[in-house]
Amino acid sequence: MAERGLRAPAWLEELVRTSRPAVPWRDVVRFAVVVPAPLAAALAVGGLAGSAMGAGVFATMGSLAATLAPQSGPLRSRMRRVAAASLLGGVGLVVGHGLTGGGWLPVVLIAVVSALSALISSISAAYSLGALQLLVYTAISSGLVTSLSPLAEVGCFLAGAAWAALAVLVQSRAEPLDPDRASVGAVFTKVADLLEAIGTDRAEDARRDLATALNEGYDRVIHTRSRSAGRSKELGELAGVLNSAAPLVEAAVASARGGVPADSRDVGAARALATAVTQRRAVLGERPARVEEGPAPRRAVRHGIRLVWNVVGDPEERAQAAVEPTEPDWRLRLHDLQDKTIGNADSRAFVVRLTLCMTVAEVARQLLPIERPYWVLLTVAIVLKPDYGSVFTRAVQRGAGTLLGVLIGSLLLTFLSRDAWVLLPLAISAAALPWARNGNFGLFSVFQTPFIILLLDLATPSGAQLVGARLVDTLIGCGIVLVFGYLLWPQTWRAPLDDALRGAALALDRFIEAAFDEGPVETRRARRASYRALTELQTQLQRRLAEPPPISTRAAAWWPVIVQLERTSDAVTEAVIAMRAGEPVPEPAQVAVLRRAVRGLEEDLREHRVPDDAEIDAEGVLAPVAREVDAARRLVRETTPGRRVGVRGADD
Repeated sequence: MAERGLRAPAWLEELVRTSRPAVPWRDVVRFAVVVPAPLAAALAVGGLAGSAMGAGVFATMGSLAATLAPQSGPLRSRMRRVAAASLLGGVGLVVGHGLTGGGWLPVVLIAVVSALSALISSISAAYSLGALQLLVYTAISSGLVTSLSPLAEVGCFLAGAAWAALAVLVQSRAEPLDPDRASVGAVFTKVADLLEAIGTDRAEDARRDLATALNEGYDRVIHTRSRSAGRSKELGELAGVLNSAAPLVEAAVASARGGVPADSRDVGAARALATAVTQRRAVLGERPARVEEGPAPRRAVRHGIRLVWNVVGDPEERAQAAVEPTEPDWRLRLHDLQDKTIGNADSRAFVVRLTLCMTVAEVARQLLPIERPYWVLLTVAIVLKPDYGSVFTRAVQRGAGTLLGVLIGSLLLTFLSRDAWVLLPLAISAAALPWARNGNFGLFSVFQTPFIILLLDLATPSGAQLVGARLVDTLIGCGIVLVFGYLLWPQTWRAPLDDALRGAALALDRFIEAAFDEGPVETRRARRASYRALTELQTQLQRRLAEPPPISTRAAAWWPVIVQLERTSDAVTEAVIAMRAGEPVPEPAQVAVLRRAVRGLEEDLREHRVPDDAEIDAEGVLAPVAREVDAARRLVRETTPGRRVGVRGADD
């Protein structure tokens, strides 16, 4: 008990937890060289005086925005993010000039811009990043005064962004691996890892890693293929390779669930396939022979290996398996855009939240006696970003990270002279950004804050007193988000996790329907959808665990239910493999009873009611699935809000 008394609450440990990201050395070098380069050029041309310094500051802002925009992914996706961040950031610089001074006009303008930004962010990941830059540079432009004209500011900003985009292109040519191929090859690597982990404690994590790799592979190849005009043949063939891997993935999951050890030759073959796909070369070795005896899951694994071997090793097979691109009609595109923006309830709710918070921040900017109050707007825009995870987590982590960053910036402003030596800490801070952003939001703020402080001090010198004002502004912005974007919206505290739970239950119902009533193509699609829903459920759980009680304790209570839903999907996969091996197909009436129970489970989750305790009667391959569904319903009974018995974390 004494030891527990010394520990922080579980939600606080989750909040401050920082992963140990690997150092992306190529990105580190690119950030260190590219981001401060425009400022170095300005110092070389005009020194610290005159318009050259203002041009260098805005060009460095553009290079920072465009350098941060691309992350891992195909070059076309990275360049799309660069373009969105650069162009919408430039628009923000123009709009920000309308926010100077006081009165209601700036309040109305920031409300309109915030609403548009929220709608734009719903369209895609690239537009979401661009919408953030629109708000960020609107805020910066509202308080940054230089000798340059607005047109010159935008021109310098876009020039810096173009320089950074060129660096992205150069780095992409020097990358040893094609990200598309690497994402497909990772699926076979994770299959081999799962086969090796059968019978060990690593099996469950290996199965989740495989589901994540498969989701990423489909997202990166098939989704981007539908939006790309180039590399049609190669991307279509990679999509075909992913589709051909479906029987192998199913067999590996069934083997892990049944505890059937894998043949070492199958593990080696899976790794050989990963190498061949990733490095664009022939598969080394001979295709493993057919297996006629042994457990059904082991035979299914060998069958899956042989299928993929044919596709990867034979160009004609690969061409036949290629996925043909589809070009949606413009009416469908318009309808899809409407569904994502004004037709989506979550998007409309976010429009209201973001507009309210930014409006309050603008009122605070005008009324509070704080220096450089545009930082309040900047903080609100970044913290309330919709797809960065928990709002509470971002607000607390940004506040803590900015505090440390302010201390670092204060020391730098105190001891550094305003000359070319400032480029050294700017380069070091920029180099740390690609590593820090893979940790958490607070760690990223630790290195981003001193960079911004040093850069803005060059444009409008204020000295070390700027640092204290920056901290106060950040804390005010975080407070606005916590009150007006979080506490006033209690329905958002649980909604993402609840929606993900119901979505996983509905996807499971569809998987059961396809597995026992439809063909193999529909079954594989439904299986992918089920495991994708479970992956989203895991993501939402991790976000909720970083919230304060009672949100985190309620989320922790659902963990056994989530694990049980994963076990149920695995049981359905095992049943599919067994039926392919000759086991009789279950009676439709039994399948209907099972599906009714799963749909009832979704209704129980939606209405927060306690499920009944009747057990499902099933035989044959359906019996293990029915037992897992019964276990899931029992756990929901124990975890339903209002029922204290069996709720994990209730006493934390």
